[in-house]
Amino acid sequence: MDSHNTFDQVTPLINTENPESKSTEHETFVLDTNVLLHDPDAISRFTDATVALPLCVLEELDKMKHYSDELGKNARQAIRFIDSLKDKGDYHKGIKLKDNLTFQIMLDVRQGEKRNFPLDRTKNKVLLSVHQLEEKGHKVTLISKDVLMRVKAQAMGIHSTDYARTSEPFRKLYRGLRKIHVPKSKVDQFFSEGILAMPEEKFHPNEYCILISEENSSAVCKYNAKMRRLEPLLNLSRDIWGINPLNVEQRCAMDLLLRDDIKLVTLIGQAGSGKTLMTVACALKKVFDESVYKRIMVSRPIMPLGKDIGYLPGTKEEKLIHWMQPIYDNLRLICESTSGGGEEMGRETQKWILDSNKIEMEAVTYIRGRSLANMFIIIDEAQNLTPHEVKTIISRVGHNTKIILTGDPSQIDNPYLDEDSNALTYIVNRFKNYPIFGQMQLSKTERSELSALAAEIL
Repeated sequence: MDSHNTFDQVTPLINTENPESKSTEHETFVLDTNVLLHDPDAISRFTDATVALPLCVLEELDKMKHYSDELGKNARQAIRFIDSLKDKGDYHKGIKLKDNLTFQIMLDVRQGEKRNFPLDRTKNKVLLSVHQLEEKGHKVTLISKDVLMRVKAQAMGIHSTDYARTSEPFRKLYRGLRKIHVPKSKVDQFFSEGILAMPEEKFHPNEYCILISEENSSAVCKYNAKMRRLEPLLNLSRDIWGINPLNVEQRCAMDLLLRDDIKLVTLIGQAGSGKTLMTVACALKKVFDESVYKRIMVSRPIMPLGKDIGYLPGTKEEKLIHWMQPIYDNLRLICESTSGGGEEMGRETQKWILDSNKIEMEAVTYIRGRSLANMFIIIDEAQNLTPHEVKTIISRVGHNTKIILTGDPSQIDNPYLDEDSNALTYIVNRFKNYPIFGQMQLSKTERSELSALAAEIL
């Protein structure tokens, strides 16, 4: 991978541990509709293969193109790409593209001997199209992000796989913090000199580590990639709007949030680990106390089980109240903590913040097309975004803007995403070697004893 091309290059769609195990035979990939809705450029991602689309997939894209959300945008983009090929050859016979890639539209779907296989459903039409290609002697793989579609394919003896663009599984994701066992002299040297070079260790930029000696002395450090040394964390002389870190992971997360040179931060953790609370508190400090940024923008993906924000009554602001309620809950808790006057003073502080017009709630749908400069941007529940959507968001970032992505890849509501293919996992894998980025995975729930127990045993 070219480290200078962060978004455009992707890993092979059929991921294998041993590249030599891949067949050299020219293979045909049949794409399900959800693949193009997930990545409208999916057709051009293949090399040395034939990419085939059943006619029913085009019909589904045609139905989706009228939607005003990201799915509609992706459907329109995929249709425009297919339309751009019309002068290059015959869709049905196959159109030659770069990298020995052939694109083909499949027109004939017949019942054949597959009795009791109704063709009133698009999924069945796609499966039957794959089966008929196999009957003609083609080596075919069905690419779908629909788990049940892949199960049905397996039941029919059809080879199928997920559409994968991430290079590493979530279970092996870079965490942002690790422990290193060292002699006590190393810990003492760090405390006395304030820095420590460890050339024998390989760090990612802005990676945090806990130095631990056999005598149980320890130190928390951050790696400075430019100077190639470990350095202390920023000094927190007091709480951040009434919020204090409760464990080492939270302390390192706050350090990332407060550093102005780190423009992109991902915070991953289960419910109650403090991701959103700490991010909102640090945003308030940066905007209201230090004036580093002019405004705070908070956004969350709209995932209402298939219906977008337009189905709710009222203005955009009235619709967003329901989706942004978790943000308001965290803001109220912060205001009550920092005011010291309980619930009544907390309400006054919250009203003052909202009336300042320095905090903006926005749906992810409406970020596209904007230029976001001088902002502290928080994208909550980012695990429900696709890699294409998060690229759209980050590419909107202007001068002097910091963007924070928070979420839990094990809690995904998007039916076509999983732990390995969601935006959070994708961003960590792509940006972990860049000094502009920082990541922290929070493993401990601090919301309450009950919340922590529920996260552990349920």
